[in-house]
Amino acid sequence: MDIPRTIHLSSNDGRLLLRPYEVSDAADMYEAVIASRSELSPWMDWCTPQYAIQDTREWLQSLPDAWKQGEIYGFGIFDAGTEQFVGGCGLNHILWDYKLANLGYWVRSERTREGIATRAAIVVARFGIEKLGLRRVEIIAAVENAASRRVAEKTGAQFEGILRNRIKIGDQNLDTAMYSLIPDDFGQG
Repeated sequence: MDIPRTIHLSSNDGRLLLRPYEVSDAADMYEAVIASRSELSPWMDWCTPQYAIQDTREWLQSLPDAWKQGEIYGFGIFDAGTEQFVGGCGLNHILWDYKLANLGYWVRSERTREGIATRAAIVVARFGIEKLGLRRVEIIAAVENAASRRVAEKTGAQFEGILRNRIKIGDQNLDTAMYSLIPDDFGQG
């Protein structure tokens, strides 16, 4: 699938833009990660004290091939007025035989509690279902990650239960809450 140039968030305020990541986003993304490290690192295995801008560049450089291979569909979230990089949202861990994917999201600390992650997650889930033909979009969040769980609930995702030892952050195995969105949730039954 070709990478679309932009996907606008369907929100009434018009304040956000969602588009595929570009390598030129590296400095802005890195700055957002560093500014949010204390909130991200407990839940994002990649957000370590050693995280460097080169890690950001390498990941961004890998995305066009991952997109073309159907492995990752990653989007940067930007403030439409200021063009500030405010976070990311994407589909990964895609199992094409089952038409399911994991949905992940994060927002820089200074922009949390604005509904950004929720709006982005809904748009990306809808993209997965309507454009990619997914039958199921899963959201997993560590049981203790109250903010991510709130976002999952606000998207309308159904809570399905607790998965024991589902993710590993550092040397810790964490239980997660499992949520899902399916085509029926978007009137696509």
